[in-house]
Amino acid sequence: MNKIRNKALSLTLQYAVNDPQLPTRPQFRRWVSAALEGSAEVTLRIVDLDEGRSLNREYRGKDSATNVLSFPYETRPAMAGDLVLCLPVVIKEAQAQGKTPEAHFAHMVVHGMLHLQGYDHEQDDAATLMEQKERDILANLGYPDPY
Repeated sequence: MNKIRNKALSLTLQYAVNDPQLPTRPQFRRWVSAALEGSAEVTLRIVDLDEGRSLNREYRGKDSATNVLSFPYETRPAMAGDLVLCLPVVIKEAQAQGKTPEAHFAHMVVHGMLHLQGYDHEQDDAATLMEQKERDILANLGYPDPY
């Protein structure tokens, strides 16, 4: 018998940019929820290149903007953390990879949510597990394999 896991989500969206290619609030909620393994409190902030670069430099020591940053605070009993998506980077990557912005945003949200829950891709085995989880979640959402 499968147990149904109760999941509660408190999601705060912060838009530091405005762009017609931005996904809707319901889309962001759907993607965050799909990647959740339990209850969570998440803040998702959409930023420009300057803020993305500043955060990546401060927290990862890299002087460039990146697609998604994850800041986990708690993983048990409920997960809490922040996700930061850099709009221009996500849009540019989508174009370069021949994806729709929507599909790439979905992938970046799922990827970031998995990081918040303790998944990583530093070691080959961990990367394989994380990428398969991303593929499964995105397929359930109706998106093609992101890799």
